[in-house]
Amino acid sequence: MGILIRLGITAVALWLATLVVSGIELGGDSTLAKVGTLIAVAVIFGVVNAILRPVIKTVGCMFYILTLGLVALIVNGLLFLLASWIAGQLDLPFHVAGFWPAAVLGALFVGVVSWVLNMFVPDKGRD
Repeated sequence: MGILIRLGITAVALWLATLVVSGIELGGDSTLAKVGTLIAVAVIFGVVNAILRPVIKTVGCMFYILTLGLVALIVNGLLFLLASWIAGQLDLPFHVAGFWPAAVLGALFVGVVSWVLNMFVPDKGRD
């Protein structure tokens, strides 16, 4: 159940990003189509982050240390662009136009909103 809640949180964060960050576009004719697209993109974004982020952090550990973690902004933007590209390959009407303004700011926005919303979701292991 927790993974579905977190998936919903990511979808909400993506939706808010389409409203706030220019260059992130969500298509679809109906509300139901938009919700389905947001959920699918949230799954794609989650899978991309779960698979590639640990590999990138391991391989690029020295860059993270040298830049005091600022390279994470670039990595997050690239992973966000990759999720947008995969969504395009699957004919989902979600597009991130450009690296710096849309991808980096969008990834940062989605990360912060997801973090804030996840603070209100209790972990099973915590007492």
